[in-house]
Amino acid sequence: MSTPSSSHHVTRRLDPLAAAIVVVLCLSWGFNQVAAKLAMHDIPPLTQAAIRSVIATLIVALWCRLRGIPLLARDGTLLPGLAAGFLFGAEFILIFQGLNYTTAMRATLFIYLAPFIVVLGARIFLPADRFRAAQWLGLVLSFAGMVVAFGMPTPALDPRQAIGDLMMVGAALFWAATTLTIKASSLNRVPAEKVMLYQLVVSAPMLAAAALVAGERITAMPSALALGALAYQTVWVVSVTFVVWFALIARYSANRLSAFTFLTPLFGVAAGHLVLGEPLTPAFAAAVALVATGLVLVNRAR
Repeated sequence: MSTPSSSHHVTRRLDPLAAAIVVVLCLSWGFNQVAAKLAMHDIPPLTQAAIRSVIATLIVALWCRLRGIPLLARDGTLLPGLAAGFLFGAEFILIFQGLNYTTAMRATLFIYLAPFIVVLGARIFLPADRFRAAQWLGLVLSFAGMVVAFGMPTPALDPRQAIGDLMMVGAALFWAATTLTIKASSLNRVPAEKVMLYQLVVSAPMLAAAALVAGERITAMPSALALGALAYQTVWVVSVTFVVWFALIARYSANRLSAFTFLTPLFGVAAGHLVLGEPLTPAFAAAVALVATGLVLVNRAR
């Protein structure tokens, strides 16, 4: 799915097709949040993440075999690949453990500091992909849309909640670091499937170990609903959409792509309303308008 990178890919803004693909990815990730909730009663979260990494590894490896994509070639990607895998695994460990201490709303806002971290990191690692004032404004508007949708977090009064908040900030740092590692290293020049496999192979034992340490266990045969939700996460989200995402990172501006991820929690709210019957607040429409306006500013031509 990936193509060799070239210098213009570093700052390339998203064309209409790429923007449409990213919207579909964010929609898929929004429904992933609902799928994880549906499966969580039968399959604990870290266990879910470990299982999906193991099965997705087999799926992506089989795809590579069928497509003739070389995986063992000496292409200088081993070290950055291992680093990306560690960052990927650490991100999800912090997210799932952090949710034990803080609320989902606070977690969402802190995790989505990641696009700001990507833009700041790009000034060092991707100097040709710097944002101008109007694009920074777009990023701020998109984040403001999330604040309107979820509310401004109050100061943490419970020390446990503060720990959870810090874990979510750490997850945001790891997420941003994964993006920058892939964009700024030799991983940018290899197929996205190989990039994904590095992350799956390294993260699977990390997540399994974290599940054991957390004392997670499956006590009964999961329901058909839980298995279906896990299959959605494994087959579609991890094995397909994540690979497409990394292919886009190789071709387009990492800053602009990261800004689009602000759509994911909004899609998650909409999916929760449609699937779980969770209420929508009147502020949701305003939040969508703010995020959309911000994305237009972020991705406009220089």
